[in-house]
Formats: sequence, C-alpha cells, structure tokens
Amino acid sequence: MRATVMYGAGDVRVEEVPDPRLREPTDAVVRIVRSCVCGSDLHPYHSMKRRDRGVPMGHEFLGVVEELGSEVSGLRRGDLVVAPFVWSDNTCAFCREGLHTSCRHGGVFGGAQAEAIRVPQAAGTLVRLPVAEDSALLPSLLTLADVYGTGHHAARLGRVGPGRTVTVIGDGAVGLLAVLSAHRMGAERIILMGRHTARTDLGREFGATDVVAERGEEGIERVRELTGGDGTHAVLEAVGHLPAYEAAVGVVRPGGVISRVGVPQYASAPVGFGSLFGGNITLTGGPAPVRAYIDELLPDVLEGRVEPGRVFDRTLGLDGTPEGYRAMDRREALKVLLTP
Repeated sequence: MRATVMYGAGDVRVEEVPDPRLREPTDAVVRIVRSCVCGSDLHPYHSMKRRDRGVPMGHEFLGVVEELGSEVSGLRRGDLVVAPFVWSDNTCAFCREGLHTSCRHGGVFGGAQAEAIRVPQAAGTLVRLPVAEDSALLPSLLTLADVYGTGHHAARLGRVGPGRTVTVIGDGAVGLLAVLSAHRMGAERIILMGRHTARTDLGREFGATDVVAERGEEGIERVRELTGGDGTHAVLEAVGHLPAYEAAVGVVRPGGVISRVGVPQYASAPVGFGSLFGGNITLTGGPAPVRAYIDELLPDVLEGRVEPGRVFDRTLGLDGTPEGYRAMDRREALKVLLTP
C-alpha cells in the first residue's frame, strides 16, 4: 500500500510499504477513508534528524473495518469508525478515570497518512459512526480523532463555563476549536490571539468576541486593556512555544487557569512567585484523552449544531501529502485533509 514517511526535516515522501496485518487477537485492520496533516506533524518536519529508514506519519483517521482479530467485540467488518490518536483498551484504571492517554496497554498512532492501518486494542479504541463513508460530515467527524477533542480538553481543563472570560492563544486548528469549545461551554467573552485574518475570521464565526493580533508585550497589554487590567479567567494555550506560554502568564487573571494543549517545544518555563505562585494561578493541560470525549461531542456533529470540519481548508490526495506539509508550514493552509 501507499503510505507517508518522513526521512528528516522537510523530507516527506509517499512510498510503497507492506500492507498492515493482524498481529494480536485484539487488533483490527482499517481501510482509511480520510486522514490529515496535524500541526504537531510540523515539529519533526522542522527538526527531525536525517535517517536511512523513514518514520510512518499521521495519527488522525476515519476508516472502514476490513479485518478483526478473534478477541475484538462490538465491531463488524464494514463499520465506518473514527480512532482517537491514542489507542487504548478503554478498561484499565486510567481509562475508567477518563485518562486514555495513560492507558496501561495504549500507545500513539503513527502511519495514518496511508491507505490502511493496523489498530491495536480495537474494541477499546474504535468508535463506530452511524453514517456512510461518503457522508458530507466526514471532515467534522475526523476532527474527533484529535483537534476538536484537544480544543475541548483545553476548555474543560481551563474550567470554562458561563460567566467566564477566556483567552485562546494560537489561531491554528486546535486554537480555533478551543474557541468553538469555549463558546459551546458558555464562555462570556473569548479573546483570540492570532494574526492570520482568514483564521481569526473563522474564529469569530466559532464564537470569538475579540481578536488580538499583537504579540509579546504588546499583545499582553492589549488583552489587559480589553479586560479592565485583570486578564481572563482561563487561558487556552494552543501553540507549544515558550513565547506563547509567556503570553499566557501575562494575560491570566489572578486565581485563573492556564491550560496548555500545544505540544511544548521547551523543557522549562517560569512557575515561580512572580509568574504563577503569587497570583494563585493553576497550570494544567496535556495530551487530550480524546476517547473520553467522543461520546459527548459526537451528537452535536451528527446533528449539525457545530461544524469543526471547517478548519480543513485544503483537500489533497494521498500522493499530495508532501505538498500538504509544505502548505501548512508556509501558512498557506490551515489544515490539510487527505483522501487516500
């Protein structure tokens, strides 16, 4: 089959690789119908050291079940399914607590930018979708694999709710879906920090009440002006670079929450008296346990109350995946949808 592999920074190729097969009785093989390029894929695209053997890429997909291991229950061949970006058994103590990203038998997908994929722990991981594989809802359903669930995670950990004010840092797909999630949870005011007009316009349609294009100290000052000098109750940081974290510290209200879901590209950051401790600031976040949220988020997508799939602004065939990486890296595309 054809699959996307990365050999080093900027070197993405689509090649012939062995077809996936069942290895364990808890596995499934899924034919991929839709996948995509994630903003987090751009981190190795910038920094991966060159290697002789390519790394399979992609962790978000919808597909049709082709094969099932003997111990897989609750699924049938031909089912259209969505998979969280982390596989999990959905039964261990951590999964029962809603922390599927720490499943004792789990792991992170790689290789979803391809024609097919092996799914470990299929019964606990895959969620059956009640639509056909040509449904117009597929782009929005695909966001349940990662970006919508991650935006929801940011807002949930940020304790967003009615009467709360929110700053979202980052106008990528996760940041925009954090705006959508904060709006869905009833936030009173949502300030989106981003400077790409097409994206921030979509953010306004998702529920942002204000847009701040300035960065650094100017951006912090502008958010403070908009909030009477106080800052916001929650800051949802969807970038992952240190300046975004520093901006979060600068705009959070005393007693507020900084919720980080941008994969951090730094190992240390201010957490002392002047940054977090003195203001009673809560710092939280982490990889989203998407499997815990799908059942909650799915009905609104199926019934058209939200359209998170609007973050996809370019569609390419699988052979166009390298161009998809380039387009997202150059900010020519927000998020690229792939159709194997």
